[in-house]
Amino acid sequence: MPFEELMKEIENGVVFWCLEDDGQLLGVMGIQDKGEDTLIRHAYVWTRAQKLGIGTKLLQYLESLTEKPILIGTWATALWAISFYEKNGYTLVSEEEKNCLLRKYWSIPERQVETSVVLENQTWNK
Repeated sequence: MPFEELMKEIENGVVFWCLEDDGQLLGVMGIQDKGEDTLIRHAYVWTRAQKLGIGTKLLQYLESLTEKPILIGTWATALWAISFYEKNGYTLVSEEEKNCLLRKYWSIPERQVETSVVLENQTWNK
């Protein structure tokens, strides 16, 4: 993510957390309070550190920071990401809910709304 984009996300309230080992960055994930809901944003794990539980540790830590429902948006073609979130207890919302949520909480082009999905944790109130 370019520095300018990162700074814009921080200015918009995304708080980033990272996991490192001996000074080596292994993964980063952001959390954003949106009032009644919380968003997980920009989750990345270094390729060599994938499948070691880094993403799960970051996600669980961010989950511990809020009692609010959590929503996660990602590309519909990112099957690895969808599978990761499903393994961590998240479920896909309906197409109608997805469209409403993406327009409510994310500032993305309409084409991205069409090609994305949203996952929810068990505490999300419909």
